[in-house]
Amino acid sequence: MRKELDRVRNIGILAHVDAGKTTTTERILFATGATYKQGEVHDGTTVTDFDAQERDRGITIFAAAVSVEWDGHRVNLIDTPGHVDFADEVERSLRVLDGAVAVFDGVAGVEPQSESVWRQADRYGVPRIAFVNKLDRAGADFAAAVASIRDRLGVTPIAIQAPIGAESGFAGMADLTADPGASLVEQVAELHSGALEEYVETGTLTPASLRKALRELTLSGAAVVVLGGSAYRNKGIEELLDAVVAYLPSPLDKPPVTDAPLAALVFKVQAAATGRLTFLRMYSGTLRKGTEVYEPGAGETERVSRILQVQADRHTDVPEAVAGDIVAIVGLKHARVGETLCDPRHPVVLEPPSTATPVVSVAVEARNRADAGKLATALARLVEEDPSLVVHSDAETGQTVLSGMGELHLEVAVEKMRQTGNGLAIAVGRPQVAYRETIVRGVSGLLFRLVHQNGGQGLFAHVQIDVSPVDGEELVFESTVVGGHVAKEFVRAVEAGCRDALAAGPIGGHPVTGVRVTLTDGRMHEKDSSELAFRLAGREALQQAFKESEMVLLEPVVEATVTVPDDMVGGVLGDLAARRGRVTGSTARSGTVVVTAVVPLAELFGYATRLRSRTQGRGTFTTSPAGYAPVPSGAVVR
Repeated sequence: MRKELDRVRNIGILAHVDAGKTTTTERILFATGATYKQGEVHDGTTVTDFDAQERDRGITIFAAAVSVEWDGHRVNLIDTPGHVDFADEVERSLRVLDGAVAVFDGVAGVEPQSESVWRQADRYGVPRIAFVNKLDRAGADFAAAVASIRDRLGVTPIAIQAPIGAESGFAGMADLTADPGASLVEQVAELHSGALEEYVETGTLTPASLRKALRELTLSGAAVVVLGGSAYRNKGIEELLDAVVAYLPSPLDKPPVTDAPLAALVFKVQAAATGRLTFLRMYSGTLRKGTEVYEPGAGETERVSRILQVQADRHTDVPEAVAGDIVAIVGLKHARVGETLCDPRHPVVLEPPSTATPVVSVAVEARNRADAGKLATALARLVEEDPSLVVHSDAETGQTVLSGMGELHLEVAVEKMRQTGNGLAIAVGRPQVAYRETIVRGVSGLLFRLVHQNGGQGLFAHVQIDVSPVDGEELVFESTVVGGHVAKEFVRAVEAGCRDALAAGPIGGHPVTGVRVTLTDGRMHEKDSSELAFRLAGREALQQAFKESEMVLLEPVVEATVTVPDDMVGGVLGDLAARRGRVTGSTARSGTVVVTAVVPLAELFGYATRLRSRTQGRGTFTTSPAGYAPVPSGAVVR
């Protein structure tokens, strides 16, 4: 098994939208013989962008898995979305990957979403190599792209290729590792102790020593190997595959477990014609058709009826899956994203991927009252497949509210319900952003007394708290109580009550963030004090503190990167200013200007249409989250 696992690569393709990620994946499929025709994004003939919306919009929305063979190795590859609204789909994929290829535009270099997905990969410690794409385009500059990787991402890039020709004359890449020059050798020797010893002794590095050092630097994250090419023109793809095999890790290089009983992690759930598909990464053991698996989170034991090797939307039955495999299985009804599947006799829980908090919401309802049941079923399926979508009922209006990561995310979700809802007609409200409230100036020494007698055991809790603002945290809770005035278990209860109070602030009932609470004193009663009493007291005390503090409303803001023709910049800048945008920079690039600005998310609803109208269809923009900022006095809250 160890020999077989050494020849497995579980990798993802990461990039900013339109960097050529899906085209790179299609060329990999073609080069490995997995397909016999090169799929094109603009023709809607790609394998991994198989969903109707992906083909209509020309972007990747759903992570798609494929498996190919190269140089005696099996490469399980996941093509991930590049648009910021689908960052959670990337997050779920990264949790189960061993390595990744980051694709960069040869003209633009590191773009905002490139940086975002890079940081996501950092959180999971995923080793990466870089592929600078589109080197045949006007304005492409391999050296500048490598420099942007160093400057924007804060890593050490090592270019192991050099371009042959430029722009329309681009003919391919020259391999620098076959006969390494002094510059490459010195760069590697500076970072790798073993390579340094050989370099000091011999004055050079053999190709084998160089590649071994590059692999070890990649696995440790000390450096990033950089290659280049043009996926559209099929240049550099085979060399990229060689680099995947040579430098990215096998499951043996990053094993949580390999020879233990069955352990697998669910990272995707999808409804398909073949039934409910549960996508999983095998970490240990063997899974066979008919196997019973235990799901600790659901507390359920279910039987696997089929195991499928996945080729995007095409599936092939296989008899078993072993450690290192990425497969889909049929037969599970309860397993959700993040669930562990394990041997019923050896329960284990693997760390699930994190899920971001939604920032945009819309009200949805069935146009036909008779379809209310259909809508509920469609929403339940949506949330099951995409945990970054949240559905709740508004207590004041009674409306059903769908929340997600952005305007496009919700558009895609609603359209999916329409396509799969058996004639379901849906009415959608205007998007609303997720506001927050926070403290600007707090209070000290606030005393709250809870005393309640009803004939039996009562409720008694006195708490005294100081409340102040804090950056970067939802709640920081501390206790300076001395003398045993409040028992430890009651201190924990006060903290729980304070967390309860964060659910709704005094300005508009929005969640509260950025609060420091210090429990400074309190009193207990021998019989009537309890954890419940102190939890209630903690909640009421903090809610009272909010009313006496100076509070502000926060709104989500994004960094918008707008690319426009250089003769249309004025109108675009004026429009951004009207949307309360704060311009942070601009760069001229090949007849265009790239403007970056921090803009309230609520002001960008419908901006794509407006920008196309202002620039005769030639302007584009992308966004990346930039946190929350106070809503200015007099601004319209949408």
